Order: sequence, then C-alpha cells, then structure tokens
Amino acid sequence: ASIGFAVTRSQSLLGVTGLVLLPLCLMKNLSSLAPFSLVGIMGMIYTTVAMAIRYFGKSYAAGGKFVDSIAATPTFGTSGAGAVMSAKALILTCMLSNAYIAHFNAPKFYRELKNNTLPRFYQVVGLSFGIAIALNLIIAGMGFLTFGAVSNGLILNNYSTKDVLMSFSRIAVTISLLFSYPLLFVGTRDGLLDLFKVPNKDRSVSVLNKYTFGILAVVTALASQLTDLGLVAAVGGATFGTALVFIYPAIMLRRNLANQGKKMNGEGKLAGLIALGGVLMGAIGTVMSFQGVGV
Repeated sequence: ASIGFAVTRSQSLLGVTGLVLLPLCLMKNLSSLAPFSLVGIMGMIYTTVAMAIRYFGKSYAAGGKFVDSIAATPTFGTSGAGAVMSAKALILTCMLSNAYIAHFNAPKFYRELKNNTLPRFYQVVGLSFGIAIALNLIIAGMGFLTFGAVSNGLILNNYSTKDVLMSFSRIAVTISLLFSYPLLFVGTRDGLLDLFKVPNKDRSVSVLNKYTFGILAVVTALASQLTDLGLVAAVGGATFGTALVFIYPAIMLRRNLANQGKKMNGEGKLAGLIALGGVLMGAIGTVMSFQGVGV
C-alpha cells in the first residue's frame, strides 16, 4: 500500500488498529456511531451501483476499457446453473452465513433503540436484513458476472487500480468496515465476558479496556498472518456462521421446550433437522474451502 510513502501490509494493519479501531472499540456507547453507520450504508450502495455500471458497461469484458490493466482476465465455465448442485456451492453458502450473524448484538440493539417496542424492533430488523440481502445478491451477482472464476475473495481487488469509479468504492467500503467493526467487536467482547462468567457488576471500565486490548492484539496478530480473505470468510462462515444461524437457535428452542416440560412438537423436530443440516453444511463447507486452496 502507498499513501505518499511506502508502507508494508503489517505497518498498515498496526496503524489502522492503533489509530482507528482501538479508539472506536474503547467506546462504551455505540449510539454515537449511528451517523457513521449511515455513511457506511451509503458507501455500500455506491459500491453496488458502481459494480453494476462496470458490468453493464462491459468495461472488463473482452476489449473493455480496463481489461488490459487487471491482473486476472475474467474466465467463465460452461456448467451453467447446474453448478449450483455441486458441493463447491456450499463454500458460497458458508460465506453468506457471515452476512447474517448479528444475533449476539440483538439485545444491545434492542436496549439502545429509541422507543424500543417489539413491533418497532421487528420493523428495524426486517428492514435491515432486507437491505443486507438485496446488497449481497446484487454485489455477488455483479462481481461474478464480471470476473467469473477469477473472482477474488475481496471482489474489489479484481478491479483495475486505474478505475477511478472503483477506487472510490474501495474508500467507501473501508469506511463501512471501520465503523461497523466496533459493533461486531463489542459482541465478541461481551461473549467472552459471559464465557468467563464475569458478572455485570464487575465489568468496570478497567476490565472492559483490558479485554479490548487483549482481543484486538490477538485479532491483529491473526490478521497479519491470514491473507486469503475468501478462505477466512468461507471457513469462518462454515464454523461460526452456520453455528449461529442454524445450530444454536435450534438447540435453544429445543432446550426451552424441555425446560417448560413440553413434548417435542413439530417445531422442535424441525429445529433438530435444521441443526443437523447446519452441522453437515458446515463440515462439508469447511472441507471444500480448504480443498479450494490446496490445503
């Protein structure tokens, strides 16, 4: 990377973590990030539109304006829609699981929501997930239709550095990631505090700060070694994503029925099947992800 002077990937990572992410993660009330979250959403919408413009404008197709300035030429197979039935399609399914794992922050979002009635919370969740689904579908579709088999784990890496429109997209996505990071981080920190059974009365500012420094240090160390974003997204989705989306909710529902002394009804049995499907999908997805990179 370069911003007027040469910096390595590790230097950039340490700089962003220390100067941007650490101060954001040390915040105790995330409601002040709401304006920046809106900026992040607008940035993702801009990126979606930009990708559509480049696809329909055929700027990266054969003879296109930028095709000679990219590292990998777009490549497409002949399998068609039938490829969806391949086991490799589970890699994408596992990646998509990462897009819907906000469950652990739901109580916090509900508490901090203005006029936090359940109907209003349902409305916010429905609208948020609807926007997320639409953006994921369009971005994934435009990216794959533009670059095919050479699509990078971070699709913006496929676009030419001479493409000004997409350069602004990189800036927009960076802003979106930076200001959404604390939302996921707080969920992780609170989850660890629960795991270690730290009572709420003992969660002082000092304790929270120590956990924040420790978790960020570990995450930054891992990030310095893991460079394949596609593999990280696929394996993370296959393990944590499928667990949060398919397995844990089903287990919680069945346990709740048992605690109430109720017989396992149709809903409980369906939850069991969903949990089993999540386990199978996660296991196959993990194996296929590693096979995809030759591990």
